[in-house]
Amino acid sequence: MSLRFPAGVALAFGLILGPAGAQAARAASHFGGASEWNAPQKPFRIHGRSWYVGPHGLSAILIDTGRGLALIDAGLPSSAPLIEANIRALGFRVRDLRWILNSHAHADHAGGIAALQRHSGAQVLASAEGARELALGGADPEDPQYGDAPAYPPVQGARIVGDGGTVQLGKVAITAHYTPGHTPGSTSWTWSSCSGGHCLHMVYADSLTAIGRPGFRFSDQPRRVAAFRRSIAIVAALPCDILLTPHPDASGFWRKVARGKAKADGERLVDGDACRAYAAAATRTLDARLAHEQAR
Repeated sequence: MSLRFPAGVALAFGLILGPAGAQAARAASHFGGASEWNAPQKPFRIHGRSWYVGPHGLSAILIDTGRGLALIDAGLPSSAPLIEANIRALGFRVRDLRWILNSHAHADHAGGIAALQRHSGAQVLASAEGARELALGGADPEDPQYGDAPAYPPVQGARIVGDGGTVQLGKVAITAHYTPGHTPGSTSWTWSSCSGGHCLHMVYADSLTAIGRPGFRFSDQPRRVAAFRRSIAIVAALPCDILLTPHPDASGFWRKVARGKAKADGERLVDGDACRAYAAAATRTLDARLAHEQAR
């Protein structure tokens, strides 16, 4: 999205909503319209014990492990109340959150973590680089969008999950796959979701878009580009029945939901080619970015 808020609108957000509103407005100005991304969304079951609890434009995935709740991503700072309301609407308690996992430490996916952690006492889990970025509140000099991406409330003391590491809570094991590129700490998460004796491979693949601040050149950093391509290959190779992404539209999530309304929960979202298609689109985007940089 390219929608940007005028300064007056950003100021109004700050005056009306306080510090969280001001941070949301700055995030909206950089990333796109907060009113679009943060639009309320009724929560619903994705498959088994996995639920969508985020606002319409920013994914937040709730997993009921049987021994507490795990949440992947927390949207903007102003998304936290919406996510909490959705958790309660499903009959769960916010205080039963045990883990909050992060895909990447930008304000539109990590902005609400501090509030949700404070209200629940949950432990935050991230990659090694992701934990460092969270503690900086998004102000990471190694981030391609450093200086352009908005800050958010820092998150201290995140538990580091190693690349390929699996963490177990109750009946659910969640595996971290380091997929740096969009940010240095970008992480994709996988788990198995079972219902009625039928299990599906769930993939929460992090953003794979090559976006940088004005003047940033991926093409000047071969190692970064090589790591980005490895990340894309990792996502393409994952066992993948249902693909979820930090921005639902990036994986055609809402199109699949609408198309499959007549199908049972989960079945409407099954697409064995989704991860490969998502990775192929990322390769095209990265190649186009590099070609554009080299032509200038």
